Amino acid sequence: MDFRLVADEVAREIERGALKPGDRLPTQRAFARQRRIADSTAIRVYGELVRRGLVVGEVGRGTFVRAAPAHPDSTLAEDSGRTPVNLELNYPVVPGQSELLGRSLTGLLRADTLDLATLPAAPDGFAEARAAAARVLARPGWEPEADRVLFAGNSRQAVAAALSALVRPGGRVAVEELTYAMVKGVVQRLGIELVAIRMDEEGMCPDALAAVHGRTPLSAVYVQPTVHNPLSVTMGERRRQQLADCVREMGIHVVEDTTWSFLAEHAPPPLAAYAPERTVLVDSLSKRLAPGLSTGFLLAPAAHTDALAAALRFGAWTAGRFNLEAMVRWAGDGTVSRIVAAKRVDAADRQALVREHLAGFEVRAHPGSYFCWWQLPAPWRAEAFTARAARELGIAVTPGSAFATGARTAPDAVRVALASPPRPVLADALRRLAELASAGG
Repeated sequence: MDFRLVADEVAREIERGALKPGDRLPTQRAFARQRRIADSTAIRVYGELVRRGLVVGEVGRGTFVRAAPAHPDSTLAEDSGRTPVNLELNYPVVPGQSELLGRSLTGLLRADTLDLATLPAAPDGFAEARAAAARVLARPGWEPEADRVLFAGNSRQAVAAALSALVRPGGRVAVEELTYAMVKGVVQRLGIELVAIRMDEEGMCPDALAAVHGRTPLSAVYVQPTVHNPLSVTMGERRRQQLADCVREMGIHVVEDTTWSFLAEHAPPPLAAYAPERTVLVDSLSKRLAPGLSTGFLLAPAAHTDALAAALRFGAWTAGRFNLEAMVRWAGDGTVSRIVAAKRVDAADRQALVREHLAGFEVRAHPGSYFCWWQLPAPWRAEAFTARAARELGIAVTPGSAFATGARTAPDAVRVALASPPRPVLADALRRLAELASAGG
């Protein structure tokens, strides 16, 4: 029997509620006996269900029905009767932000300037935009070359363009064993294989990366060295140099995602400063400014600028000229700097709420980030906790399985996004989540 047909049957059972979020599936051998199929077919069925994002494997425990879709852009699973609180998505907005942004656009909205601002833009934008982007991306001790900047519609498109330019279909891309959930979807659509690399308290381990590459060559690496999403870890200077040396020795390229690095004011320079000829840095405006102002940046090695520009054009991933013109004004008059400074204060205040309301739990977070990684107490499983929080409390959090890159490595942890709700709502949500966790699964 075709394993896909059996997977379809299980999918329908999940859809109509016969199998509920958090339910444990039989062992593959027991499943094979129940469905009267071969053990090898059952293995392929479970693999297909994992691929579809319908189930998740947990180390030493078995396979469970997911409480949420395989990516964090979901809504609450059920209506609890309470006002929903979404702690899955991060939309940081600070008071006075809209006034600052609007004030800078007055000149851009004149009819004579709109004629130019509404024209299409090339992948490399124009000289003023490249210079403004370089100012936005600059870090203490490091300034990028403006001529190496390209523009995408948002950071996801920037990542997709970088990977499609650097990796052929069927290639292997190394990522941290817990990684940004959307990258999993991007590589799947590009026909690229994801390879999990062991992490420690500083992020990806260079020795583990070299060992994996030695067994079967890798095509590229995707990494978040500063304020890693979801773990919030940040690499030190020595680790960055080790990783740069490693990829240089292996002869492969790095796609460095610095989307959240603006929150870490005193972090070391990016990997692009240590291995500029091997690193494509990607970033965006959306977290710095506002969710709908999505302009993505790519800082490209000179040898790959043309290939990356071609990927942006063919993928229709280029940025709009109006966004670039607005960015020039926001960077030039200090708007970006002021909003970033306000968000650093806001994020630190929200982390103080985490320390207050999740005290006594195992929580990992950068003191200035907009999310935290919460290792749930026994006997909680992440999928069951996520489902209960949505159903009983009206609070959405993201299970660790959304970030796991191996089918059998999903941790019993959740990522809690802190940016979207007002602070009093966030405080109340954290308090109620703590009560649920303390009650036991």
